[in-house]
Amino acid sequence: MEAIVVGGGIAGLTLGLSLQQVGITARIYESVAEPRPLGVGINLQPTAVRELTELNLADRLAQIGIATHQLTLANKFGQSIWSEPRGIAAGYKWPQYSVHRGRLQMVLLDVVRQRLGAERFHGGTTFVAADQDRNRVVARFRDRAGGEIVDSADILVGADGIHSAVRRHLHPAEGEPRFAHQVLWRAATDAEPFLDGQTMIIAGHLRQRIIVYPIGQGSRAGHLLTNWICQCEMADDAPRPEDWNRQVASDKVLAAFGSWRFPWLDLAGLVARTPSIYEFPLVDRDPVASWTQGRITLIGDAAHPMYPTGSQAGTQAIIDARVLTAALAADADPRDALLQYDRTRRPVMNDIVLRNRKFGPEAALQIVEERAPTGFTRIDDIISSEELAAVANSFSAAAGLDVETVNSRPSFVSMRGASGC
Repeated sequence: MEAIVVGGGIAGLTLGLSLQQVGITARIYESVAEPRPLGVGINLQPTAVRELTELNLADRLAQIGIATHQLTLANKFGQSIWSEPRGIAAGYKWPQYSVHRGRLQMVLLDVVRQRLGAERFHGGTTFVAADQDRNRVVARFRDRAGGEIVDSADILVGADGIHSAVRRHLHPAEGEPRFAHQVLWRAATDAEPFLDGQTMIIAGHLRQRIIVYPIGQGSRAGHLLTNWICQCEMADDAPRPEDWNRQVASDKVLAAFGSWRFPWLDLAGLVARTPSIYEFPLVDRDPVASWTQGRITLIGDAAHPMYPTGSQAGTQAIIDARVLTAALAADADPRDALLQYDRTRRPVMNDIVLRNRKFGPEAALQIVEERAPTGFTRIDDIISSEELAAVANSFSAAAGLDVETVNSRPSFVSMRGASGC
C-alpha cells in the first residue's frame, strides 16, 4: 500500500513514521522548502508520548523537552486555585513533555529522512487538487519553480493544518476559520527557572490569562527555554490572518499585562526581556460531518483545528496518525480503513473541539474570577475540591487522557513485526 501525505508538520511526519513501521510506503509533501525549528511551546500528554515511544523516539524526546511534573491554576493575583501532578508523578507510565514545537518537528523530520529515505520528503511543494477512482488517488502539486508534480497512491491524507488545502478540496464551501474575539501573544525565551522548573502555570480568567512553562534547556547555564502566552479579549471582531511570524513589540503586551504581579514569577520582566513576540488570533473551525471521502482523509489541525486549551492539539494529531495507521494495517481495503478511522476519531475530536470553546479544564479559572474577583483567603471558601476535580476529570475522561485509559489500553499499532529504530 502507498500513501501520499500532504503536510510535513508534527501530524504528517508522525504519520509517515507510523506507516513505515507497518510496511506502508509514505511520500510526504510539504509547502516549506526546508523546514526550520520555528514556533514556540507545546505539550505532549502521556498518551502521545506513549505513541512516540513506540516509534522508538523516547530518548530524543527526553533530550529536547522538559518532563512536566505539575500543573497549577491560579487567579490573576497568583493565588493557587488547583494543582495536580502530571506525567509520571500522576501515575502514568509515560511522562508529559513540554517541548519547543520546532525542535520536535526537526527531530521527526530527521528520523523520517533516516527511515523512509530523504527522497520521500518533498519540500517546496503546494497541493493543488486530487482526483480519485475505485483504484487510486492522483494528486497534483506545484513546486517553487511553478512546475507541476503528479503522484498517485492508494490513499491521500491531508495533514496541512488549519488552512488545509486538502480540507478545502473536501469541503469547498466551508469558508474561513472561526474567530474567538481573543488575541494571543506568544514567545519562548531563556529565563531563570520558576517554582521547581517543571511546573506549568495557567493564571487569570477566560477574558485575560497567562500560560507559562519551561520547554527545554536554555542557551545559558542555569536558564531554561521558557514558553509564555498572554491572552486577552479584543474589542475588534474582525479576524486577522493567522501568521506565526506576526511580531509585536513588548510594549503592546505590557500595556495589557504589565501590572500583573506574582510571587513566583516576574511576568513583566519576562516579557520585557523577550526579543521576539508573536501575535495571532484565537481561532478554530466548526466540526464537519466527515473527514473522509473515498481514498482521501484528514488528520491533525486539518481535521479538527481547536483552541489551544488543555494541551491537546499536538497530542491529538499524534493519536490521529496512530489510529489511522492501525486502521490501514487491519483492513486490506483502504477505503474501508479510512471510514473506520473517521468513525473512530471524528466524534471524539468534534466533542473536544466544542469542549475547548468552553475552555475545558481551565473553566475553573472563570468560576473563581466570578466568585472572588478581588482574591480569596481560602480557596475552599470559594470552590470545593470536589467541584474543581469534576471540572478537570470530565475533560480528561472525554479526551482519553485519564491514567487508567492511557496505561491500560492496547497499543494502537501492533508492534509485532514493526520496524524502525
